[in-house]
Amino acid sequence: MQLLVVEDDPSIADALCAGLVREGFTVQHVATGAAALAAEPGDLVLLDLGLPDLDGRVVCRELRAASAVPIIVVTARGDEIDRVSLLEIGADDYVVKPFGFRELVARIGAVLRRTTVGADTSADAGKIDTIDLGWLQIDARRRRVEVDGSEVSLTPKEYDLIAYLASDAGAILHREEIIRRVWDENWWGSTKTLDVHVASLRKKIGADRIRTVRGVGFGLADDGDDGRRADGSP
Repeated sequence: MQLLVVEDDPSIADALCAGLVREGFTVQHVATGAAALAAEPGDLVLLDLGLPDLDGRVVCRELRAASAVPIIVVTARGDEIDRVSLLEIGADDYVVKPFGFRELVARIGAVLRRTTVGADTSADAGKIDTIDLGWLQIDARRRRVEVDGSEVSLTPKEYDLIAYLASDAGAILHREEIIRRVWDENWWGSTKTLDVHVASLRKKIGADRIRTVRGVGFGLADDGDDGRRADGSP
């Protein structure tokens, strides 16, 4: 398992990389945002936000646009953290300095497990390579999504979510089942993560195409369904 560590402080980077190597990871270290964007991302990126050349959020967004690699943001600015904005730019998790090394290793494992489970789930959706709902086409092999004939750029988890919803389009899927299948049956985070991803998807595919039943869950509109509930609400 190869990690890309993006950290400009040598005292932190040296100890962190040495510890990760002891845990069995192969580690590549870079100290700038430009170097991070030029490097091979490997299996997971640990990204410091306070970089000397580029804003870490810009680096995160660029990494996400180029790759589905999981990203854990590392920051000393705990009071400024906006988890929603980090999710929107493509981060999968974050830790705040100073952090415990064992906590970091556990988070790396959890993110890798969630992204692996999500990829397996989306690939298994209906055990088919494509899903065609008329307004929505999903190419599971290429993880490509088109809405009304135009390709839509999604984060890896947004793709996993829409692929799972599309596997049973028209049905309302329970929140707990969505979390279990798209994230992880041992997911420890807030279920509000699901709401954040649904809100982000709605901006990209159309608000009326994801149905909500309060207290139950979400469903994707099938062909010819405008996505609204019987009472007219989305």
